[in-house]
Amino acid sequence: MGLTIVHKSDLATRRKNPRIALVLAGGAITGGAYKLGGLKALDDFLVNRKTTDFDTYVGLSAGAFLAAPLAGGVTPPEMLRALEATSEDFTYLSPLEFYGLNLREFVTKPLEFLVDLFTYFPNLIYEFLVQTPELVRSLQEPLARARTRPTLGNLVECAKPLIDAIGSAQEFPFPLAYLPSGVFDNSSLEHYLRHNIERRGMTNDFRVLYRLRKVELYIVAMNLDTAERVVFGHDEDTSLTISEAVQASTALPGFYKPARIKGVDYVDGGVRRTANIDVAIEHGADLVICYNPFRPFSNRVVRRFIPERNAYKLEGRPLADQGMLTVLNQVLRTLLHSRLQLGIRQYQDDPHFQGDIILLEPGETDLTFFKMAPLNLWAGRSAGAHGYLSVTQSIEAHYELIRQILQSYGVLMTRREVREGLERLLRTEPSETPDDVLLRDVPKRNLHVA
Repeated sequence: MGLTIVHKSDLATRRKNPRIALVLAGGAITGGAYKLGGLKALDDFLVNRKTTDFDTYVGLSAGAFLAAPLAGGVTPPEMLRALEATSEDFTYLSPLEFYGLNLREFVTKPLEFLVDLFTYFPNLIYEFLVQTPELVRSLQEPLARARTRPTLGNLVECAKPLIDAIGSAQEFPFPLAYLPSGVFDNSSLEHYLRHNIERRGMTNDFRVLYRLRKVELYIVAMNLDTAERVVFGHDEDTSLTISEAVQASTALPGFYKPARIKGVDYVDGGVRRTANIDVAIEHGADLVICYNPFRPFSNRVVRRFIPERNAYKLEGRPLADQGMLTVLNQVLRTLLHSRLQLGIRQYQDDPHFQGDIILLEPGETDLTFFKMAPLNLWAGRSAGAHGYLSVTQSIEAHYELIRQILQSYGVLMTRREVREGLERLLRTEPSETPDDVLLRDVPKRNLHVA
C-alpha cells in the first residue's frame, strides 16, 4: 500500500498543544483531483479535527492550489463540487482556467524571429564596417611582426583581432530560441482563485489569514533566474498575495509559461523539492501528514531465457513498448518519489526530530492512476474516486498504528464513515461512482482525548 510512516514520538505521552501540518506535493491536474479524493477519505476517518482544522499548510504546484482554500476553511468536497459546477461557494473550475493559451508569445515570438532574420545580414555588415577602423589599427602591429618574423605565435596574434570581431557579431537567429516559454498561461488560475477568495469573504493576505484563523500557510515556488527556492508565508516572503503565490508555484515548466509577478519570474515549486516537509518542521510541526500523488509504477515483467532459440521471452508488457509519454511519466514519478524518500530517511535518522510523519502515496502497482494523463482535466472525477479508494485502503491496512499516533496528538479516528463509501466505490468502476460518496461533507464532532 502507498503509506510510509516515520514514527519517533512516545505514544504513551500525550503531547500538549501539538502542531499538525498538512503538506501537499504537486501532481498536475489529475494528481490534484486524486488528492482531493484522498483528503475526503482522510476527513471521513477523522472525528474531531478535519483537514481544514490543522495548524500549518504547505503546498507547491497543484498542492498549493489546494492548500490555500483548505487553510481558508474550504473542504475537499466543496472543491470537488467546483469541478462539477455544483458548488455554492466556488464558481465552476472550467477548462478555460487551466488551458488558457499563451497567445501573446505565440504571436510575438514568430514576429521577433522574422524581424531578426531579415535584419541579421544588414546588421552584420553594419557592425563590421563600424569596427573596421579599429580592426585595422589592431592588426597593424601583429602584421608588422609577422612580416619580419613569420612564426606560428605571430600568425596567431594576427588572427586574434579577426576572431574577436567575428565573436562579437550578432548571433544568428536560431528558430528554437524563439519558441514560447510555455504553451499555456496560468494567470487565469490566479484570477479564478482571487475571485473566489473574495466571493467567499476570505482573505488573500498571508498575514491576515494567520491573524484571523491562526493558521500558517506556506506556498513554495522557484525563482527561475536565481534557481532559489522561495517560500511565501506570513513570516516568510510576503511580497505576493496568496493567489499570486499559487500562480507562481503552479507554473509548470513547458506547460505554463513562467509566472512573471512584480518583475520576478517564478516556476513550479516542485522543480527544487518534491514536498518541502522541512518547511513544516522548521515552523514547529510535530506531526506532518504529507500527500504525494506521484509514485513510480512497479511493472512486473518476467524474462525467460529460451536456450533453443538463444533468446529471451518477455511475460508482461515493458513500459518502453508503451511509448515515449509512458517512459517520461515513469521517469518523472521516479525523480519526485526518490527525492521525497531521501528526505523522509533524513528525518528518520535525525536524532533531533522526535515527531511523526505520515506519507500518503498511491500503491506501487496502481496501474489505473499511472495511466491517467497528468494534465487531463476531464479525468478529475475518476481521479478523485480513485484517490478516495487508495487512501482508504492504505489507512485501513495500518489503521491501529495511525489511530494511536493521531490519538497521541489529540485527534480521534473512526472507521464508521468510511465503510459505506468504500463499499459503494468498490461496487462500480471509479468513473461510474455515485457523486454523493465524494461530495458529501461529514461534519466534525467536538470530542476530546482524555
